Amino acid sequence: MFQLTRSVTWQALERLRDATANDRISDYFASDPQRFDKMSLRVGGLFLDYSKHLISDAVLAKLLELADHSVLVQRRAQMFSGDIINVTEDRPVLHTALRHLGDDPVQVDGKDVMPEIHQTREQIKRFSEAVRSGEWRGHSGERIKDVVNIGIGGSDLGPNMACRALLKYRHPELNFHFVSNVDGAHIQKVLKRLDPATTLFIVSTKTFSTQETLLNAKTARRWFLENAGDGADVGAHFIAASTNRKAAMAFGIREENVFEFWAWVGGRYSMWSSIGLPIALSVGFEGFMKLLEGAYAMDRHFIEAPFDRNMPVLMALIGIWYINFQNAETQAIVPYDQALHQLPAFLQQLDMESNGKSVDIFGKPVGYKTGPIVWGETGSNGQHAFFQLLHQGTRYVPIDFIASLKPEPGMEEHHFALLTNMLAQANAFMEGSQEESKEHGQLDHYSCPGNRPSSTLLLDELTPHNLGALIALYEHKVFVQGAIWNINSFDQWGVQLGKRIAGEISERIDERTQDFDASTQGLLALVRAHFKDHQASPTAGKRPGKSTPKREKRS
Repeated sequence: MFQLTRSVTWQALERLRDATANDRISDYFASDPQRFDKMSLRVGGLFLDYSKHLISDAVLAKLLELADHSVLVQRRAQMFSGDIINVTEDRPVLHTALRHLGDDPVQVDGKDVMPEIHQTREQIKRFSEAVRSGEWRGHSGERIKDVVNIGIGGSDLGPNMACRALLKYRHPELNFHFVSNVDGAHIQKVLKRLDPATTLFIVSTKTFSTQETLLNAKTARRWFLENAGDGADVGAHFIAASTNRKAAMAFGIREENVFEFWAWVGGRYSMWSSIGLPIALSVGFEGFMKLLEGAYAMDRHFIEAPFDRNMPVLMALIGIWYINFQNAETQAIVPYDQALHQLPAFLQQLDMESNGKSVDIFGKPVGYKTGPIVWGETGSNGQHAFFQLLHQGTRYVPIDFIASLKPEPGMEEHHFALLTNMLAQANAFMEGSQEESKEHGQLDHYSCPGNRPSSTLLLDELTPHNLGALIALYEHKVFVQGAIWNINSFDQWGVQLGKRIAGEISERIDERTQDFDASTQGLLALVRAHFKDHQASPTAGKRPGKSTPKREKRS
C-alpha cells in the first residue's frame, strides 16, 4: 500500500526543509525582483499574493510534484461527478452541484439531481420574495420584521457568517438573529426583544433530530404559543430546512414550508442549499444566486487551471509545507474587514471538522500531521491582542490576511488606514527587526525575528459574488489537503461520539451507575442534585439522544 512519507517527493521535501532551514523570505525577494509577479494570482474578483512565504522555487516545484503524484485529480473528478468519496458514510459529496450553473446533468446513483436542485431554488425564490415584499404575513396579518435561524454547526455558521458579511445588502425592514447555543440564555436573550406576530423562525436541521436545535426550536414554539394570543398559528411563523419532512410536519410546520436538501450535502458545506435561506431572505434571491455564481466560478477555476496557477491547490500546498515540514500547529485567519468578523469561526469548522483525522480512508493510522488548528480575529483587534505572540513569541503561525479594496462611501480615510495597517503588518512579520543592545551586544527586547510567513487575499469588493468565490476557495483548499493526506474530509465521527455519549448520560442522569469514570460520576452527582424532581428534569420521559445510534449519520 502506498505510504505518503515514503514517497520520493515527500523525502525530497524533507531534504529541502533541512537545506532551506536558514533561508529568509526577504532574501528571496532580494535575489528575485520578479517574485511578487510570479507568486501572485487573480481569479475573478479575488487576488492572492503568496510571495511572502518561506518557500523557494525548488520547494514550490516539489510541492506541485506532490500534488501531481497524489490522487487529487482522480478524487476531484469523482467529487464533481457524484461518485462516492465519503467512504465511511457511503455517500457522494456534491455541495458543488448546489451551485452548478451549467446545462449538463449531475448524476447520483444514475439519477440527475439538478431538477430537484432547480426546484428547491425556485421554492427559495418564491418564499424569500414573498417575505421580503410583505406578501407573506404572520397569523395576525402583519408582515415579518424579524427572522430567527435556529441551527448549530454548519446550519448556523455559514448563513450567520454570510448574512453578517453582506450586511450592507440586507433588506432594510428585516432583522436577522441566529440561535445555536443550547444554553437557554442564548435564545432567551433573542426572544425577549421580539414580537411573535412579526417573527419568522427557520428551524435548520438536516435530520430534525439534532438535540441542541430541537431544544431551542421547542422553546421558541412554546414562547410563540404563550405570547401570540388568539389564533396563534405555528405554521404561519415556523419553516424548516431539513431532509426529514415528516418530523418537521409533526412539529407543526406546513409541508410546503419544508425546504429540502439532501444526504450528500455535508453540514459545513450546506450554505449553498436551503440552509442558505436566511441569506436569500437578507440579500434577496438575486443576491443569493450571485453567491452561488461566485462559488461556481471558483469551481470552474479549480477544475480547469493547471496546478501551478490554481488558487486552491497553491494555498493547500503552502499549508502542507508548514504543517508537515515546518512544524506549524496552527493557521491564523485575519480579516481586515469588520464585515468578515465571523469568517474565522466558519473556516475553523470547515477545516478542523473536515481534516481533523488520524486515519486514512482505509482506516489505517496516518504517520504525519493533518489539519491545523484554525483560529483568528479581525486584524485591527488582533494587532492589539495576539499579534504580539505572532511577532515575538515562540510559536510559528502562518497567517492569511483578507481584505476588500473598495471602501464604503464616506469611509475612505478609515479604509485607507485599515489597508495600510494590514500591509504594514504583513511586511513586519516578514522583515522583523534585529536591534542589538548597546551594552551587551545581544538582541534586546525590541527585536522581532521576522521571517514569519503570510498570504494576502484581496477582494475587489465584498459582494455576494466575491464572497461565494472566497468560501469555495477555502472549501477546495481543504479538499486538496485531504486528498493529498489520503483522508476522508467529509465525515466527523468524533462529533458523533460526543453526541452519543451526551445521549447516554442524558438517558441515565437519574441512575447512580458505575459505568462512567469517577470524574463523570462525581460531576453527574452535582448535576443530579439540581434536578431532584424527576418530573421537573429536562430529561424526564423520552430524553434527547435516546434514538441516537452508535454511528449516527451526520446532522
